[in-house]
Amino acid sequence: MNRRSVLRTAAGLLVGGPALALPRPAGAAVAADPTDGWRQTSFSYSWQKPWNLDLSERHSYSGGVHRMWVYATDEPFEEGSSTDPRTEMRWKVDYTTGDHMWDADVYLPSGSDGASFVQILRSVHPSGTPATDIMLNVYDTGGGTVRRYDGTVLRTGAYNTWFNVKIAHQASTGTGTVKVYFDDALVLTVADRGPATRYFKNGVYNHGSGRVEARFRNIRYWTR
Repeated sequence: MNRRSVLRTAAGLLVGGPALALPRPAGAAVAADPTDGWRQTSFSYSWQKPWNLDLSERHSYSGGVHRMWVYATDEPFEEGSSTDPRTEMRWKVDYTTGDHMWDADVYLPSGSDGASFVQILRSVHPSGTPATDIMLNVYDTGGGTVRRYDGTVLRTGAYNTWFNVKIAHQASTGTGTVKVYFDDALVLTVADRGPATRYFKNGVYNHGSGRVEARFRNIRYWTR
């Protein structure tokens, strides 16, 4: 994939007392947690960052928060690669079928423009098929606009606030399904790009200009 080719594409607390629980109207449905029926699973990851820099120059970890940033002028993750610069966790949980969910709280600082912050990458896929099943990107419009690739708007006002993101992938030997949740509300359901071996990635993959950053905490992996 060449450089720059990815895109162009009332409960409350009583003062000094316990929480006040309001009764739920008869017949009102309770929203299901996206992780109901799933089990939390261990995972590992490696790092992809500008090949000529130490990780500490583009990543920090403090108070349970991973902070990752990169500049458009940085080198790619491998010397000689034509891909855009990145600082990303490459999850070492490759899969072809089954149900897999990426889950984390995400913080996108203002000004980050044209950067992917989470994706499902298709590491082995049939010739002529896309290299990803989904990418979530942030743009410097609307107080921070999150889009699927450079198309469907999933959220505005995303800058400078923590929000939870879950990506659930039901992968099969044919065409599977990808669901995206923000703060446990379903915001997108799409088909994947067909059979492949794939894995999750999160961080910042800079398809724009200048400096981009993303932060992550409470990163979890679910399967069923």
